[in-house]
Amino acid sequence: MGAGASQEARRQERLLREQWEAARQQVRERGGAAGEGERRVLAQLLVLTARGWRLLVGRAGSRDVVLVGPGGVFVVGVGVGDEVRDGDAAGLLAATKVAESAAASLGMSPVAVQPVVVLAGQSLDRGLGRIRVLGEQEVGRVLLAQPRRLRAESVRAIADHLERVLPDREGLALAQWMTFLHPDQVALVRRNWSGPARISGPAGTGKTVVALHRAAHLARRTTGRILYVTFANNLPRVQSTFLRTMAPSVADRVDFRSLHSWAQEFLQERGVQVRLSGDKAETAFSRAWTHVGRESRLAQIDPGHLYWREEIDYVIKGRGLTRFEEYANVVRRRRRAGLHRTQRQSVWELYEEYEARRHERGVHDFNDVLSMALAEASGEQGPPPYAAVIVDEVQDLTLVGVRLLHALVGDAPNGLLLVGDGQQTVYPGGFRLTDAGIDIRGDRGQVLRTNYRNSKQILDAALAVVADDAFEDIDGERTPGRRDVDLTFHDGNVVRVAAPTADAHDRELVGALRALHAGALADTALLSPSRRALEHYQRLLTRAEIPVCQLEQYDGHPVDAVKLGTYRRAKGLEFKNVLLPRYDDGSTDATADTDTARERAELRRSQLFVAMTRARDLLWLGSVVAGPAAG
Repeated sequence: MGAGASQEARRQERLLREQWEAARQQVRERGGAAGEGERRVLAQLLVLTARGWRLLVGRAGSRDVVLVGPGGVFVVGVGVGDEVRDGDAAGLLAATKVAESAAASLGMSPVAVQPVVVLAGQSLDRGLGRIRVLGEQEVGRVLLAQPRRLRAESVRAIADHLERVLPDREGLALAQWMTFLHPDQVALVRRNWSGPARISGPAGTGKTVVALHRAAHLARRTTGRILYVTFANNLPRVQSTFLRTMAPSVADRVDFRSLHSWAQEFLQERGVQVRLSGDKAETAFSRAWTHVGRESRLAQIDPGHLYWREEIDYVIKGRGLTRFEEYANVVRRRRRAGLHRTQRQSVWELYEEYEARRHERGVHDFNDVLSMALAEASGEQGPPPYAAVIVDEVQDLTLVGVRLLHALVGDAPNGLLLVGDGQQTVYPGGFRLTDAGIDIRGDRGQVLRTNYRNSKQILDAALAVVADDAFEDIDGERTPGRRDVDLTFHDGNVVRVAAPTADAHDRELVGALRALHAGALADTALLSPSRRALEHYQRLLTRAEIPVCQLEQYDGHPVDAVKLGTYRRAKGLEFKNVLLPRYDDGSTDATADTDTARERAELRRSQLFVAMTRARDLLWLGSVVAGPAAG
């Protein structure tokens, strides 16, 4: 063995030991009536989930678990002492028969399900009739050494099936947030960063999972509080639930907040008055547009006011520009419409008119809240309020928002972690980290390249939407729309339904939801690009007596209802089944004939790509196609 191979072997051995210690910690935190020996064995089995195994445990304190992996299906009982008691053996065989019946419905031979007893604190390997008896130290080695009987997609399908048909089982390996990470991801979670760091990678590569594990890791290592922040309002509730499940002993030391809600509270605690009113600010802009914008040269570029509102929100105020000369020279990242100086003067006149009318009403907009918080944070003396800040979906923030979060921890080691992917941007405008004064040097910029969520069919369908849309990430690198990614799952299902009318489309949609197996709605989402469309589908499903849950209220706990939300609200989430009704209604228009229209079409494709990549197993795509072609 060469020196390089030897070093890699030692690294993998070290990471496996770290996973083992993390597993023991997770099992301890799960608590319950199990003794220390049983918890140690369960930790051994949990380590296998990092090697492609799936683990189903009893909900009601059952002492046997079901393992599905490359080596087959195993029903594992845990014993204490040096002998297997008759009652334990009988109970294990009875549980094995139940698992055999469940597996047989998939066409598996009963002999493919094997009973195993693991004796805590023992070292042995022997037979007891049909049961194989192993010691605590032997179980991992023996199961990993089994001949390969199942491919990865078979492991996934069998484990999913067993969890459905065995009502007393829940899967530790089914929630990605609770599984153990790939060794490369473990290394990122535990690494000591010398300054600000960034983790990027395509959709489905586990960026949020790494960020959550990182939050737990830092909370265990430090005495200060950890701030975990993202742009969306709904995502912090879900992420908080996942962390409490994953690491309850440290969950109270991590603050999960949306950026704007945190900034408001930050200002209020320091006695800074905040008069936020989105509605009044919108009225101020509408009147400013009517007064100086609608008849200006801006209307010749784009007659709609929304493009110019976004220009102010994301380019001027989002970047903290306060003088025209700053705006005249700024690079308008991700904005396709080129503006020469006189046109920018017209934009600036609109901005000044908007600010004047906003001040007349005595209200702030969302950008004002961030700018005020940045000024307050930049002037603070004394120790920082947080030991570390983790920013998820960083590409959706404005430059001022990133500067604000950077100001909380500066360039301290392990202080700032930025997580996100420029291809999944769902808002206009952009920035580079260098614009924020953040320098990601050397190995402090890491890219994840293995997709753990999507099947090949689903990912191919999503990439086809953005294949021609190269994008610039926040590190300034220009990246093609179709990126190479390693896949762990290959069997999925993309269902395309083309209906001749809207009513026929909706009937197909309802039929698809009713065809899902019992309990599947808990892991099912229906996503749409707009709130108006969602109102239609909520009425439709309510009439069909299909339960729904708004993503706005979803907190990550299982709910036996279809999750309804916009493409934007689905950021950072994943579901086994995702349905996108009328997904192609103008969202993939490649024939736009103006720069602003092309920019909007590209942004809609990015939002659709995000929605499609939320699906793990099933992606349902509905469209309305009039005429015989509807089929």
